[in-house]
Amino acid sequence: MNWAQLNRSASLFLMLLMPFVTHSMAASFEIATTPSRFELASKSPNRLGQSVDLNNLGSAATEVSVRTLDWRYSPEGGITYFDELLEGSCRPWVILERKTVKIAARSKTSFRFQIEVPDGAPRGECRFMLAIEGVEPAYKALIEGGGASMSLPVSGRIAIAVYLAVNGAEPKLEISQIAMQYVNGQRTPVVTVKNTGDAHGRLEGSLDAVDANGLQFEWVPEGTPVMPGQTRSLPLSIRTEPNQKLPSVVYPVKSKGTLDWEKGSFRVNAELK
Repeated sequence: MNWAQLNRSASLFLMLLMPFVTHSMAASFEIATTPSRFELASKSPNRLGQSVDLNNLGSAATEVSVRTLDWRYSPEGGITYFDELLEGSCRPWVILERKTVKIAARSKTSFRFQIEVPDGAPRGECRFMLAIEGVEPAYKALIEGGGASMSLPVSGRIAIAVYLAVNGAEPKLEISQIAMQYVNGQRTPVVTVKNTGDAHGRLEGSLDAVDANGLQFEWVPEGTPVMPGQTRSLPLSIRTEPNQKLPSVVYPVKSKGTLDWEKGSFRVNAELK
C-alpha cells in the first residue's frame, strides 16, 4: 500500500470513528482548571514556580496529559496553536512536573510547573499555552509507512495562557477612536486600541451611556488581549445581569466614562451614531 492509499485509509477510518468519538469525548473529558490564565513578571536570571488546580467533575477517574504549545493571536481575534517551537519561543525555559496526571473521580489535584528565566534574557514577554488534554478514552489511529508516521488523536483540551513579562516588559496602549463598525454583519460600537509596548495589554472599565429615548445602560469593552505591535478594534457590549434580556438601543448614544488598562486610563466622551 502506498502513502496516498494510507492517507485515504486514515481519512476513512477517522470518518467512521467520528460518531462514536464525539459521544465518548463529551462523556469523559469533564475537567475544569484554575486559574484560567497566568500573568507574571520576572527579571533574569530567576526561577518561578506555579501550580494549576485540575478538577475532575466526572464520575470516573480521568488521565490527562500536560504539554506546552506556542500560539499566535491575530488582530481579528483568531488564535493558532503550534506544536513546533516558533522563533524566539520561551518554551525551553519551562519545566513540567510530569507529562500525565491521573485525577480521581470528583476530586482535585495540583499540577506544578517552573519557568527558568536564563541569565541575559532579553526584555520582552514570554508567552506559551499550558495544554491540558484528555488521554483516555480518546481514540487514536497511528499509521506508519514510508519512514513517516501520522497520529490522529481526538481529545478534549483546555489551553491556559501563561504571560511572563521579562526585565520590565510592559504594554503601552493608545485609543485612536470609538466608532460604529460592522462586526459579524452587525453594526457594533468598537474602541480601536493600539499597543506600542513590548507586552500584551487589556482594556477594562465601563462607559455610562444614554440612547436617543433616554434609556440608560453601560458599555463594557471586550477583555481579550492586545498583543505588542497590534492595533485591534474591540467591541463594546451592554453590561447585563445573568439571564437578563439585552435592551433595544436607539441611536445616537452618548457615552462617557473611563476605560482602564494596566498602566493608566482613558477618559471618554463620545457620541455613537
